[in-house]
Amino acid sequence: MIIDGNKIEKAAMQEFHKGNRQEGLRIQEEFASKFREEFKSKDHCPCQKACRYHGNCKECVAIHRAHEEHVPNCMRNMINKRIGLLSELTEHTIANKIIPPKEV
Repeated sequence: MIIDGNKIEKAAMQEFHKGNRQEGLRIQEEFASKFREEFKSKDHCPCQKACRYHGNCKECVAIHRAHEEHVPNCMRNMINKRIGLLSELTEHTIANKIIPPKEV
């Protein structure tokens, strides 16, 4: 099962955007149900770092929310895509101002 960009969940969001909340919730539950079944025994965490919280989304997200310094690795591609779209508005000139931290 592919989580990022999942077609079922994207269909659910289309229904929410149309104002069809009930249908959106029904489709969303289809995604969640398939997710629960498929990942009972599978690793679904895309993070490549060795981490005590690998695969434990609730605790991982809570930790990141608590320290407010950065987002979990699993959310970075999604956020970077959105930032990339915004960056196009200034011909990506922000890239000249970004100095990545040493650990990147």
